[in-house]
Amino acid sequence: MKETPRERVGAVIAAAGSSRRMEGIDKIFASLVGKPVLWHVLRVFEDCPVVDEVIVVLSDESVPRGERLVEEGAFSKVTAVCAGGRRRQDSVGVGLRKLKQPDWVVIHDGARPCLTAELIKKGLKEARRTGAAIAAVPLKETVKVVDGEGRIEVTPVRESLWSAQTPQVFRFDVIAGAYASVTREVTDDASMVEAMGHKVRVYMGRYDNIKVTTREDLALAETILRMRHEGWHRL
Repeated sequence: MKETPRERVGAVIAAAGSSRRMEGIDKIFASLVGKPVLWHVLRVFEDCPVVDEVIVVLSDESVPRGERLVEEGAFSKVTAVCAGGRRRQDSVGVGLRKLKQPDWVVIHDGARPCLTAELIKKGLKEARRTGAAIAAVPLKETVKVVDGEGRIEVTPVRESLWSAQTPQVFRFDVIAGAYASVTREVTDDASMVEAMGHKVRVYMGRYDNIKVTTREDLALAETILRMRHEGWHRL
């Protein structure tokens, strides 16, 4: 009996940000447990068996440094390191066009080094139900909507509020169609798919899947990864 070919999974790592809040440090290449932040992200994708291809999108000036990191790290799944655009969605669009027509696409922030392979696998499983799924976590604190004068307007019901993360996983035709149709600026890839009227599922992410935005975040990520290496995740 002829075997059904396995669905092909591509990934786009969005890492072309300006690092404005890092006081002059390029957060993607900042040292984290002795390796650059981006190295930790690529290590997870390289070791994840469901991922076939990875595209890394960097700022124009960071491309040579990224190419050296990929070569020195022997990240064989990375098929292109390329320059992004002005907006995050422009950069992801560049990455999507570089992929070799996968069935599924995993989009991940290059500044989230505490990713796990399990989050990628869970995302693919959930995305198969509707064609789109994102990692997210329920908010722990009460949120206030405030006007321009600092006055509270409304307190949303916390139980319905989730904080979006990456990875965000899409059927290739769904995300490609969204990128071809939506031109307004969005905050994440799921917003584009939502704008097309497509249902996006949320699956449980991890509270330690943090995004490195400030020096304090970098210190926290260092602690998280060291604790994992020491086996604290089993406690």
